[in-house]
Amino acid sequence: MRVGVPAEVKADEYRVALTPAGANELVRAGHEVVIESGAGAGAGMPDEAFLAVGARTGTAGDAWAADLVLKVKEPQPGEFAMLRRDQVLFTYLHLAAAPDVARALVAAGTTAIAYETVRDRAGRLPLLAPMSEIAGRLAVQAGARHLEAPAGGRGVLLGGVAGVSPGSVVVLGGGVAGINAAMVAAGMQAHVAVLDVNLTRLRELELALAGRVTLLYSTDLAVREYVARADLVVGAVLLPGARAPRLVTREILRTMRPGSVIVDIAVDQGGCVETSRPTTHSDPVFTEDGVIHYCVANMPGAVPVTATQGLVNATLPYVLALAGRGVERALADDPGLAAGLNVRGGEVVEPAVAGALA
Repeated sequence: MRVGVPAEVKADEYRVALTPAGANELVRAGHEVVIESGAGAGAGMPDEAFLAVGARTGTAGDAWAADLVLKVKEPQPGEFAMLRRDQVLFTYLHLAAAPDVARALVAAGTTAIAYETVRDRAGRLPLLAPMSEIAGRLAVQAGARHLEAPAGGRGVLLGGVAGVSPGSVVVLGGGVAGINAAMVAAGMQAHVAVLDVNLTRLRELELALAGRVTLLYSTDLAVREYVARADLVVGAVLLPGARAPRLVTREILRTMRPGSVIVDIAVDQGGCVETSRPTTHSDPVFTEDGVIHYCVANMPGAVPVTATQGLVNATLPYVLALAGRGVERALADDPGLAAGLNVRGGEVVEPAVAGALA
């Protein structure tokens, strides 16, 4: 099969969907790999590294002309013309928050498989997990930076010092992103509270975090109480395929202290804060009602060397299955991969995505 890897064109996106090691595995399996020239440069992977393992480089058109197209982010408007009916696209899509992309995929008849809804045998999201780990860890770094007074923040050091109370971090959601945010915040010696509606998950976190954080069942009242006194709120709520629930309303936001910070990791699924809107690494924050919002929709793109390797480690087995068996057989053999199928034959076929777009 011919596998194509276009360069990412989304603003401030430096990741690439395949590493030289991944390309080598595909070439060894007898597949043709076409990388858009320069696609890996931002992740420290020059064209020469791909050529050395038997891949070839070409134009964006060459990469998009492949049978199986690998990307990191959803197609951008300038790429819609590249979509075809006889094409399989494998990438992060987040269609619940991108109806224009959904319409373009439906109109083109492209078979689109979304990384974020692929499941493993335990029902987990293996292709979302590595980026959630990174986003959770970056969220606290970004929040701590923007809490500093020169950045417009309250001037709070999350860890405090001897004789001074540490900062307060509230994490909404105890999934992969949430636990990584909590671990980093606790490591910085902040006071950390994690809110989630899944009691089983809270019990697991109690064992994993060994009493280092406060674990709470999430209710509207609990959200109101803890967000109001937080220095940093990390929104890490996920409903696979669907739009994120808006847990922090503008009314709740107005109870926060001026200069507090919100980092909404869920912004690529519409955001769990009513006032959130997507931002970029070049212009990452805005202020609403005195509260700084950090809402970068591709947070792992800030660390493309780490993020690219982590992503491809997770996606490569699925890529090899799609290329080696073809889409029909690969989906039939693996129900978890089939759960990633979002668009096919001119229809949105993933129920949560279809419901969010209805």
